[in-house]
Amino acid sequence: MTQETIVGDDALAEEILALLARTPGTVRVLLEDLPAELLHADEGEGTFSPFSVLGHLIQGEIDDWIPRARWILAHGRERPFPPFDRFAHIERTLGRSLDELLCEFESLRETGLAALREVMEGGADLDAGGLHPELGEVTLRQLLATWAVHDLNHIAQITRVVAHQFEGEVGPWRAYLPILQHER
Repeated sequence: MTQETIVGDDALAEEILALLARTPGTVRVLLEDLPAELLHADEGEGTFSPFSVLGHLIQGEIDDWIPRARWILAHGRERPFPPFDRFAHIERTLGRSLDELLCEFESLRETGLAALREVMEGGADLDAGGLHPELGEVTLRQLLATWAVHDLNHIAQITRVVAHQFEGEVGPWRAYLPILQHER
């Protein structure tokens, strides 16, 4: 079955599936064999290193995207879905290897995409509403678009954190490198 038949005429869902399917491979390419100094570098207190970003993405697969999509479809706007702990990954990643986390992310994302395809095949209304615990009313469409943009945001974060490790070495070329001019 092709992706087109899964999502029917909804181009948004097709685009979201395409983006979500690429994230694990992209993250693997960015992080695999990265020196430990770069893998664990961050932008200061309370920020994520590339390693932490991976843990956060894993936690989202477990507690956020598909559980919230199912919650919206089951409960609508009757009650807000449970809050997502953005820092729950810290405990889950302690003592674990990069390869172990990359494999876990790939497996969880594959499962999440299968669940999303199942939801789409079931004729889910992308305009179905739900309640976010902080943001209020949201739709399934917004949740799914946010999932894809969230991935892109964290891919950009990984590259930005790594780039900033070389900030003092680029000299005057910094003027041509917008990634180094990002407010942290």
